[in-house]
Amino acid sequence: MEDQRRTPGSQTSLREANRARIVDAIKKHGGLTQVELAGATGLSPATVSNIVKEGVGSGLLHTAPSTRSGRRAQHVTLAHTLGLFVGVHFSTRHMRIALADAASTVVAEHHMPLAKDHRADNELDKTTLLLADMLESVDASMHEVLAVGIAVPAPIDRETGTTARSGIMRGWDGVAVAEVMQRRLKRPVYVDNAANMSALAEYRLGAARGKSNSVTLDIGDGIGAGLILNGALFRGHNGVAGEFGHTTILENGPLCRCGNRGCLEAIAGGPALLDNLREQLGTIKLNDIVLRAMSGEPASIRAVADAGRHIGVAAANLCNLLDPERIVVGGELSRAGELLLGPLRHAVERSIIVGPELMPEIVQGQLGARAATLGAAVFAVDSANILSDERSA
Repeated sequence: MEDQRRTPGSQTSLREANRARIVDAIKKHGGLTQVELAGATGLSPATVSNIVKEGVGSGLLHTAPSTRSGRRAQHVTLAHTLGLFVGVHFSTRHMRIALADAASTVVAEHHMPLAKDHRADNELDKTTLLLADMLESVDASMHEVLAVGIAVPAPIDRETGTTARSGIMRGWDGVAVAEVMQRRLKRPVYVDNAANMSALAEYRLGAARGKSNSVTLDIGDGIGAGLILNGALFRGHNGVAGEFGHTTILENGPLCRCGNRGCLEAIAGGPALLDNLREQLGTIKLNDIVLRAMSGEPASIRAVADAGRHIGVAAANLCNLLDPERIVVGGELSRAGELLLGPLRHAVERSIIVGPELMPEIVQGQLGARAATLGAAVFAVDSANILSDERSA
C-alpha cells in the first residue's frame, strides 16, 4: 500500500484543508458561485478557481453557467453522480459500516456485534457480503464505490498495512487488511487506526470543526488518541503516533495487553474498570458501568471518576507537549459525560504548565459510536482525491 503520510503544513495538507472548506460551504448553502465561495471561505478567487477545477475533474464538484447581478458566473454544487464511498470500523466487539457520498452524507448504515477474539478473515468475509447487500438496498453496484476506508483499533504500519504490534488485536496479527479487501472488492482500500479516524471525523464533521490543532481521545475497551496538527492528521514517522493508552503512568504497574506494565489503558481502560468492579458488581459490561454511573450508583461513579483523573494526568502531559486548542473526548466511556469529563478536566488543570486562560477546551465528542466509521468514509474520500491529484499531475 502506498504511503499516504502528509507533513503538517505541507502544500498537500493545505490543499486538502482548503478543499474541505469549499465543500463545507457548498453543503451549507446548497450551491454558490465561485465569487460567493471566495467570500464564504475567505480563500482567494484564484485558489477557489483551482480547487473547483480539480473538483470537477475528480467528479467531486459540478459547475453550471449562471448569472449574478447581470454578470456571467459559474454556479458550483456537489456532483450527484460521482459515486459512493465506504467507511468500516472494526472494534474489539462491534463492526459498523456506512455508505456515504462525497459530502459525507450517509445513505446506508449497518452495525453488528462481533464475537470475542474474532478473526480477521471471517469478519472481512462478512463485511464483503454485507456491503453487497447494502449496495443492492440503495440500487447501486460495486462499480459505483470509488474507495473504501477501514478503521481498526490498533497501530498500523503504513508501509505494510498490517498491525504494528502483535497482540494488540488478537486474530488480526499479520493481516494486510487493505490488500486482502482490495482483492475481494476490486476497489481501492485504505486502512488506518480507529482513533485517527475518530479525530478526522470530529475535525471535519463534529466537535473539533474549525480547530486546526486538536486531540481526540477514544476511550473504551482501549484508549487511543488522534492528533490533528496544523489542520492535518499527524501519524508520525512510522504511522503509529497517538498510542495514548500505552503511555506509561505507573512504573511496575499492572500488566497491559501490549506486554508492558503500567500503561494508562491497563489502569483506566474498559477491562481494568470491569476487573476492579467485578467483586462488587459481578460480571458486567462497560456500558453497564456507564448506565449505573449515570443512574447514581456510587461504585460506578467512583470508577468513572478515577478513570477520568488518570486520563487527565496523561492528557496534561500531551497538552504540555502539543499545546492543542481543543481536546475532544469520545468512545464508549465518554457517554458518562461530566462524570468522566469533570475529573479529567480537573486533573488537566492541576498538571498543565500554562495558566487556566491558556488551557485547551475539553469537550465531549459529537459523533458518538459512529465517529471512526464516518472518519473512515472521509478518509476514503480524501484518499481517492489524492489519487486523482497524483494521476493528473
